[in-house]
Amino acid sequence: MDSILLQILNGLDKGGAYALIALGLTLTFGTLGVVNFAHGAIFMIGAFCAVTMNKLLTISKKVKDESITFFDAFKEQPYLEIWFGDTGAKIVEYSVPLSILLAVPVMILIGLAMERGLIRHFYKRAHADQILVTFGLAIIIQEIVRHYFGANPIPQAAPAIVAGSASIGEWFGLGPNLVYPWWRLIYLVFALVVLGSVFAFLQFTTFGMVVRAGMQDRETVGLLGINIQKRFTIVFAIAALVAGLAGVMYTPILPPDYHMGMDFLVLSFVVVVVGGMGSLGGAVAAGFLLGILQSFASMNEVKSILPGIDQIIIYLVAVVVLLVRPRGLMGRKGVMED
Repeated sequence: MDSILLQILNGLDKGGAYALIALGLTLTFGTLGVVNFAHGAIFMIGAFCAVTMNKLLTISKKVKDESITFFDAFKEQPYLEIWFGDTGAKIVEYSVPLSILLAVPVMILIGLAMERGLIRHFYKRAHADQILVTFGLAIIIQEIVRHYFGANPIPQAAPAIVAGSASIGEWFGLGPNLVYPWWRLIYLVFALVVLGSVFAFLQFTTFGMVVRAGMQDRETVGLLGINIQKRFTIVFAIAALVAGLAGVMYTPILPPDYHMGMDFLVLSFVVVVVGGMGSLGGAVAAGFLLGILQSFASMNEVKSILPGIDQIIIYLVAVVVLLVRPRGLMGRKGVMED
């Protein structure tokens, strides 16, 4: 029971990342009809917003190390600690959650710039053209990040108060030995809050109602005098923001590097296809489902019977689902069939 619960939690927090990226992909495709292969790079940019914030908060100067009395020795101390003491140290410690303050405007601006500067010119082009140009954009972004941040992963620490593990066994009456990292639990809750916020925004606001109508029949909404294109541009920015925030909060779990966007993009695109192109609910459901399946497939007991199954389980499930339901679990009729 302990192992099963741990694997479910592992699958849920991994599925949360898949669902957040897949939701942005589906929003982009459902509103603009664009297959955006640069969406994984947006996730990576969000992760490097956390890296950038940490570097800004830890700008330091050399000060004399008072703990060494035999000779003069110097150490690097962040200006925040020099100016604000323990408060400054706490600010540095909370650099990952504080990175959200940087990521929000950065991701919105990147989303707007990407849509207005490039994506809008490919609305009526074939999906193959869209894939090629956005994939090329992803490679360019990836190489820019590698140039400025290097090729090695850059670990980001969670705040000390949540750096340990929670005794989840006691929560479920399974004993004190069952523990799980606090930050992974926080990430799962964060993913659920963001997903719920996006769905609530689309479901209960006038803006969201118009967007959902435009996803179903863009021309009719336009004939009603509504500037649907302007709203779709905002939706693209929201999709970029969701992916960026997912990247920020994932950094204590997976140290950011320049190719993490591609790694998550491929998996998330499979999630979108399994859930059904254009289906927001399908993308989220498939994200959590495949995350849980991948988690169970990574168990040693399973790998001893089927070596390497954890690397291919998602693709096997995708093949089976598409053989049985070519449109995916919740795909709409006519999507990607032209």
